[in-house]
Amino acid sequence: MTSPADDLLTVRDLLRFAVSRFASSPLYYGHGTDNLWDEAVHLVLRSVHLPLENNNVFLDARLTRPEREMILGRIERRISERIPVAYLLGEAWFMGMPFHVDERVLVPRSPLGELLENGLQPWLGDAPVARVLDLCTGSGCIGIGAATVFDQADVDLSDVSPEALAVAESNIGLHGLEDRVQTLQSDVFDQIESRYDVILSNPPYVDAEDLADMPEEYQHEPALGLAAGADGLDIAHRIIAGAANHLTENGLLIVEVGNSWGAMDEAYPDLPLTWLEFENGGDGVFLISAPDLREWQSKNN
Repeated sequence: MTSPADDLLTVRDLLRFAVSRFASSPLYYGHGTDNLWDEAVHLVLRSVHLPLENNNVFLDARLTRPEREMILGRIERRISERIPVAYLLGEAWFMGMPFHVDERVLVPRSPLGELLENGLQPWLGDAPVARVLDLCTGSGCIGIGAATVFDQADVDLSDVSPEALAVAESNIGLHGLEDRVQTLQSDVFDQIESRYDVILSNPPYVDAEDLADMPEEYQHEPALGLAAGADGLDIAHRIIAGAANHLTENGLLIVEVGNSWGAMDEAYPDLPLTWLEFENGGDGVFLISAPDLREWQSKNN
């Protein structure tokens, strides 16, 4: 009995096969790619640790039979089980950096990466950043990204899930940041004592309706990292209530609430939120300064 591995010999062969299989399957692309070509490139090349950029020299390289069989197996699992490629690889990319991921954490895809790559400008101005909190950190990608941008800052990665924090700790080690980045287990601010110049958060924000309608790929992600009540704001409410006590005098709070941004505006009509725009896609991210947050709280308490 013949196998596709008998005829598909090169990287180019496997890429063509993956594209054909994906094109004939009802897949959803939303975990690091948005189209079947990028999905195929990511799966095939990273399965054999080849670069995603400047890879033409490898396209006609012959793969060993074990390599071909591994890639073919992953293509079929992507289709039959609807597993995101990042979980098949155990790897995702964020801000141009690799991160360990598995089904204990969400696949990194936050537009906060673009904001960090721009140094939080113009919002930060010339204010120094000595301490950063990545609240609801998951894999740790946002906080670790912040540590690479603010290379003198200490960064805390906080999450309620010990399983997620184990993944975050592996990523701290992957990027050699043990001297400046640490993990903290906390349910939002319950176990947080410090004050920070910047608090970044990509908390759970999927409302009940959207959660029920999500494609199968999202069922592999931990529900703890997605679900946030009927309006998607269960965690965001707690962040707004507690952030002022954990920001320095002129600190910044930046939170992603995705599709729940409309509910956020309705819930806080007089809270002076700045909704950010992104060149590379993504929305539902707000920013507020510590002075504005404290002034609002003083008027509403």
